[in-house]
Amino acid sequence: MEKIALTRDGQAALNAELKHLKSEERPAIIRAISEAREHGDLSENAEYHSAKEKQSFIEGRIKEIEGILSLADVIDTSKLSGSIKFGAHVTLVDEDTDEEKTYQIVGEPEANLEAGKLNIKSPLARALIGKEEGDSVEVRTPGGEKSYEILSVVYR
Repeated sequence: MEKIALTRDGQAALNAELKHLKSEERPAIIRAISEAREHGDLSENAEYHSAKEKQSFIEGRIKEIEGILSLADVIDTSKLSGSIKFGAHVTLVDEDTDEEKTYQIVGEPEANLEAGKLNIKSPLARALIGKEEGDSVEVRTPGGEKSYEILSVVYR
């Protein structure tokens, strides 16, 4: 099996989600299923079917997180420096619009573009790997070519 790169923060977030699912969501859904069963005929009981569907989702997510954590290669980014690599916080400026954005390059399980977490497999992250402050990068995106200048590279 291939290892899955995670930051320490990513590992902590997954552990917290797993704990929440096991200690709060799972018992709550078990109670909801029990209550729905008390309402009688299960074949036409929408509450029961909804609760069973939610239980299936929760159990699937638990298995997914446990799988990710079992294959995790946790990288301590605070000990890194230099050119851009996994875990870097990179501030970019779009050379066309002068818009500044900061991203952290992370593994797929913790990627969330709205939160500034850029998947290491994304076109932008691949273009940034190995570059340094002051460099310019050209990235082919679905919307066309984009040019960015790297303003800063920080490891925390």
